[in-house]
Amino acid sequence: MSAIFFGSIGTIADTSEMQRQAFNQAFALHNLDWQWSREEYASLLEKSGGQQRIEEYAKSMGQSVDAAAIHHSKFEIFQNVLHEKPLAARPGVVDVMQKAKQNGLKLALVTGTSERNVLSMLEALRNEIDANDFDLVLNASKIEHPKPAKDAYAVALKELNQTPDSCVAIENNVDGLESAKAAGLACIAFPDENTARHNFKTADLQVSRLDFELLQKFL
Repeated sequence: MSAIFFGSIGTIADTSEMQRQAFNQAFALHNLDWQWSREEYASLLEKSGGQQRIEEYAKSMGQSVDAAAIHHSKFEIFQNVLHEKPLAARPGVVDVMQKAKQNGLKLALVTGTSERNVLSMLEALRNEIDANDFDLVLNASKIEHPKPAKDAYAVALKELNQTPDSCVAIENNVDGLESAKAAGLACIAFPDENTARHNFKTADLQVSRLDFELLQKFL
């Protein structure tokens, strides 16, 4: 194994509930009576992309909304929360990152979210994670086709001069899993509290805690 790819900010820290609440606050700000429950939000998370999620939900409700404006409001609300509330790395993440660097492995964050979201999350985790440990950080601006397309991983492999059979991906949602598999990578499903009931049947393994020695067994 020569590289570990973390597939989203949700594989580093569980921000799912914070984001659901930010969506609901944004809806209220735009005078919408939408209120995504945890169960409903969990179902919506089967597909990636916050703005697209809003657009499709509006269509299902027979409504026309400015999805871009709503998503921007949600983004700003989420940023404020990140600055105000402490954020903790998910179980095993810090240990895996430390052992990866000790063993000379490359680390990449291969996410389809915005650069500002990525930077804010890493800043919020600065007491546990050194952002400089990542050899590569990809965000939405660097990817032509979002997950489940394989583009994000194809770019990461090229940037780090790696082959799929020497890397393992960690994903917390089905779109991310499909993206990693499409790029030929072994993929560990690491669902968060709102994606735990999703169908990760194509994953090589599903875990609730990351373990470096376990990751090594895949390559």
